Amino acid sequence: MDIPGLPARKAALKLTDAVLRRGETLDQAANGALQGVRGQADKALARALAGEVLRWLADLDALIDSATRQVLPDDAKPRAVLRIMLAGWLRLDTPPHAVIATGLELLSGGPRRLAHGVFSTLVKRGVTLPAAPTLPPPVVERWGERSAAIAAALAEPPPLDLTLRDPAITAQWADKLGGTSLAPGRLRLPRGNAVENIEGFDAGAWWVQDLAASLPARLLGPGEGRRVLDLCAAPGGKTLQLAAAGWHVTALDASAKRLERMQANLDRTGLSADLVAADALTWEPGAPFDAVLIDAPCTATGTCRRHPDVLHRIGPRQIAELAELQAALLARAAAWVKPGGRLVYAVCSLERAEGEEQAAGVALTPDPVRADELPAGLVPTPDGWVRTDPAMLAEAGGLDGFFIARWRV
Repeated sequence: MDIPGLPARKAALKLTDAVLRRGETLDQAANGALQGVRGQADKALARALAGEVLRWLADLDALIDSATRQVLPDDAKPRAVLRIMLAGWLRLDTPPHAVIATGLELLSGGPRRLAHGVFSTLVKRGVTLPAAPTLPPPVVERWGERSAAIAAALAEPPPLDLTLRDPAITAQWADKLGGTSLAPGRLRLPRGNAVENIEGFDAGAWWVQDLAASLPARLLGPGEGRRVLDLCAAPGGKTLQLAAAGWHVTALDASAKRLERMQANLDRTGLSADLVAADALTWEPGAPFDAVLIDAPCTATGTCRRHPDVLHRIGPRQIAELAELQAALLARAAAWVKPGGRLVYAVCSLERAEGEEQAAGVALTPDPVRADELPAGLVPTPDGWVRTDPAMLAEAGGLDGFFIARWRV
């Protein structure tokens, strides 16, 4: 007999194992882990359980350890199953009896009795999680004094942000969708709705894009028919923004498959861009551009609200490797801008090695960002750069962590 919810929990177990043991992203692990899971609701449940385990890992482990004298290795299956069980109970409000009925099916023999005993003990105690997740010590060390505030911002998954194709009708769309606007052309909606079912999707009136992710293209202003290169362009939100702002866009990305998805979004929104599948380290343009926007490959630690796997996968090796790539891409991009043109560099990372330290090594004329170019509540750094993190605009739902710098050539 099939037990409702059991396939989702098996998949959640595979997802967390792929992240913690093999260093995969949740997205990379999803294809294999979700095979055999029928229905979008169960797939969403698997992702939600895995995400909450990764978000609250240290705190879940502390609860488990408080309820047993037996030493459970970090990679022991009973610990992994208990994490899933506790996340379902404490974060997704699954009743304890339903947690037991599904969770214990993931174990057999002695481990099943152990997990039952630990979980029942914690239920009897009425335990709770802290107000904010406990970040891994290496993450706290890297993020410094902002780490506590960032951790507090990770307690809940983020709202849904949309960028409108036509910023002039922001108020109308806010009324229509029941959203709030933090800047012209931007809407923020509560979580919970399937994107494809929201009014305006089929008509291409908007696309999903975090508020912070919309800032780099915004800092290039109106295109007025000028040529811009969107380097490392996929998944395409910035290409759509630039095209909607009147730029003639060349969008370059190494992944032909990701460019296919970008083309589908261009078709849906009625916008146009020239898509190029190529390696930015070897590709050469036929002529320089009026502007170049480089949203460089990075550790993506700034997206930890949506992708808590980055809290556990990213370390000094990954940061150093990507910083080397970013420096090479910046050097090439700078050579492709016309005299008098602009270069914008961005990463969705909270690591200084990928942001501030990269910008400090660029030998171009700084073009400092002004406060009036940013949404209310955000200000440039003293160097004229932009640094956001999930704790900023907290009262409005926060935003991703980004670093952005701009120069004149």
